[in-house]
Amino acid sequence: MSNAAHRLNPLLKFVLELGPLGVLLLANARPALFTPLLGPLLPTNLAADQLGIFTATAAFMIATLVALAIHYALVRQLPIMPLVSGVAVLIFGTLTLVLKDELFIKLKPTIVNCLFGTALLGGLAFRRPLLPVLFDAVLRLTDEGWRKLTLRWGIFFFVLAALNEIVWRTQSNDVWLSFKSLGVMPLTIVFALAQTPLLMRYAAPEGVEPEQPKHPDSLVE
Repeated sequence: MSNAAHRLNPLLKFVLELGPLGVLLLANARPALFTPLLGPLLPTNLAADQLGIFTATAAFMIATLVALAIHYALVRQLPIMPLVSGVAVLIFGTLTLVLKDELFIKLKPTIVNCLFGTALLGGLAFRRPLLPVLFDAVLRLTDEGWRKLTLRWGIFFFVLAALNEIVWRTQSNDVWLSFKSLGVMPLTIVFALAQTPLLMRYAAPEGVEPEQPKHPDSLVE
């Protein structure tokens, strides 16, 4: 199957990415709506102020699995970023519920963003074009354009990791969950749009094939 056939409708892809975050926010705000279904997954003897974040964690895990399953059912492929993030949600979510410690789910964004940032900057050091792999897209850029764009995104992922650490360490659970659900995506969109001048400046000339990643564009196919 071609890369084009593997691509999900952009609107549906956006919904699948935002859906689990919406569930996370709703489950924290209204845990009573979810506890009848998620009760067996939740730790026992939770305090009232713990119910929201633990219910949200369990709901987020299930919503993430559903979103990944829908994505795979539609295109028979899972891009690297959603897959890595989804696996991290399941691992850190399970640790949160089993050990009854919300620290793990709070650390998940930090670790995943550091992983992506390290992969991009490490790939840059070894002259490997990892950015097209992570974003599951083909851009027509010159070598210099790829280097500059990769550097910017690598730094941005580390900034997101730092912001996550600041928010969860200094704010309440509600504020952290709101930041994760409603803050990270707008920041990412604004940052991506801010790269438009770079994309235009370093667009590869017509007739020159864009550099292709040397790794598969998915981990599941």
